[in-house]
Amino acid sequence: MREELIQERLKKLEALKIQGVDPYPITVKRTHEIAAALDSFSSLQRAKKKVSIVGRIMAFRDQGAVIFLDIADESGTLQAVCKKDTTANFAVLRDSVDVGDFIGATGTLFITKRGQKSVEVKNFQIVTKSIRPIPSQWFGIEETDTRLRNRYLDILLHPETKELFRKKAVFWRTLRDALLDDGFLEVENPVLETVPGGAEAEPFKTHHNALDVDFFLRISLELPLKKLLVAGYEKVFEIGRIFRNEGIDAEHLQDYTQLEFYWAYHDYRDLMKMVEKLFKKTIKNVTGSLVTMRDGNKIQWATKWKTVDYCKEFEKANQLDPTTVSRDSLFNHARKLGLTPEEHAGRGRLIDMIFKKTVRTKLIQPCFLINPPVDIEPLAKRSVANPAVVERFQVVAAGTELGKGFSELNDPVDQRERFQQQAQLRLQGDAEAQFMDESFVEALEYGMPPAAGFGVSERLFSVILDKPVRETVIFPLMRPKKQ
Repeated sequence: MREELIQERLKKLEALKIQGVDPYPITVKRTHEIAAALDSFSSLQRAKKKVSIVGRIMAFRDQGAVIFLDIADESGTLQAVCKKDTTANFAVLRDSVDVGDFIGATGTLFITKRGQKSVEVKNFQIVTKSIRPIPSQWFGIEETDTRLRNRYLDILLHPETKELFRKKAVFWRTLRDALLDDGFLEVENPVLETVPGGAEAEPFKTHHNALDVDFFLRISLELPLKKLLVAGYEKVFEIGRIFRNEGIDAEHLQDYTQLEFYWAYHDYRDLMKMVEKLFKKTIKNVTGSLVTMRDGNKIQWATKWKTVDYCKEFEKANQLDPTTVSRDSLFNHARKLGLTPEEHAGRGRLIDMIFKKTVRTKLIQPCFLINPPVDIEPLAKRSVANPAVVERFQVVAAGTELGKGFSELNDPVDQRERFQQQAQLRLQGDAEAQFMDESFVEALEYGMPPAAGFGVSERLFSVILDKPVRETVIFPLMRPKKQ
């Protein structure tokens, strides 16, 4: 049936060309966006001033001598009334125009007998002839994979989807503007790296033909930004795409946008105060409220966020001290919990896996999860009070991590040792362990000031909108459709 409709439209397209009508003109006259015409409707109607609107036909009602069209542009929808006796080329409209086509319509505004604001069309122009019929709003575009593969149709047919991505623009604009207003410098660093660093994740690999060198797609924004602290900048940030070759679920994507910023002469305590204010402002701007829902839980963002000690909660839930327990004991405990750790998993990976299973899912209200064992964070500064833990926090709410901040490690000797430990884990088969990055250690050897750093990804947006993260991406990566 759909193929028959396509063939019918192709015949109409050919007929237009034979009549000398260009179905894809370069320009079109437009005096008003539809919302502007509606806002000034009374004055334009009184003046009997002609208006020219342009948009897609969303409804076509042929009543013989009169054709009613619903024309939509990005700003709104207006009914167009075309009459056989007063609309030029009425027969072309009747015989060649379909729902989905773009047209320009010129005429005067009036109100129908049923009280509907409309434009009485004197002249029209076909702007784009559509070949494929638009699916019904109630048929053919509701299944999730279909919507995501054809996101342009999802946005076209569902106002709530269009609004979702307007909100996402507000999300990133709020974060960016807050940092710019606070004197941070926005920078842009390369996506291709010889050594992927700044996170524990398996990278994507590609080949640079001109240089005949293999590169990795970056898994974090961190290390180049820290090099800029060495360079003398004191407040820097980047909002950019990162790539991690890991699994797909409701919270993880393989390519996504992240914000990271670094702030010289401050520590993670200063950062917690700043981040709480930044999150609250962003959530309020995006949702209009400081109360959101996630998986049936009401999340109260407005209250003062408490701090939760990582090691204490781990020990309480598992009767194991994560700073002293042996690797073998952690491995066996993970197995008892029904987890399936890889044989080569190190202490840090095991601690993290057990914590997520036994503690994190229970942290529903916003909190700062602080001071994890040094094993799980190779880039954070050790605590002076307890060198077995690091000065790091995670923003946790709705049982998931929504951002991570550090007192940044700037001791090059300690950093080298931790990289070497990570490199050893990679040799043992841990594909997500960090690489030894000699260029970063070299930069630290020139001297990096004490600093705090923080990163947050678009996962936060998906959580406050209570949607799987993939559905908050305009064009998510999908498995190719079978032909």
